[in-house]
Amino acid sequence: MSVDKFNILESAFVPLPVENVDTDQIIPARFLKATVREGFGEKLFMDWRYDEDEKEKDDFVLNNKKYSGSILVAGRNFGSGSSREHAAWAIYDYGFKVVVSSFFADIFKNNALNNGLLPVQVSPGFLEDLFMENSKDAGCMLRIDLPEQEITILKNGRKEKFDINHYKKECLLNGYDDIDYLLSMKEKILEFEKKL
Repeated sequence: MSVDKFNILESAFVPLPVENVDTDQIIPARFLKATVREGFGEKLFMDWRYDEDEKEKDDFVLNNKKYSGSILVAGRNFGSGSSREHAAWAIYDYGFKVVVSSFFADIFKNNALNNGLLPVQVSPGFLEDLFMENSKDAGCMLRIDLPEQEITILKNGRKEKFDINHYKKECLLNGYDDIDYLLSMKEKILEFEKKL
């Protein structure tokens, strides 16, 4: 399953200043029956977005029209809990291309990278600055530069580097999943095989 190529993204962001968001909050277990990744976006944060009558809760950030963008900025320890890949599917299908936090659960981080969603881990101080800038200006813009591995708050120019596995970076830059990556190496593999 190929994903969109990712290079540089400039976008406003949606703030979710909640710590310890687990995968059951991201996509409740009752929606995990499907095996294809389409359609999960409408179920993203379902129990936080809607009441028992499936009416939007006015106080939840995804229901607030002043926030938009392809970047979700969340509190510390995002994606903890069970290892469901559907959490990354739901975030990506909703339209987010990047999730920023000061800490990610390892399994969520790997699931995100495997599904075209870039997890950007920043320092606690930088995360605090993001929420502060957003409280002053809901349209606060960020620049995510994957080749340079850098996140920038465009309004004040503050930036920070982020880490990413070299292989996963290569896959995101080219829109590859693991199979696509192997296919891109086909000629080199055949050359190596001939030498044997």
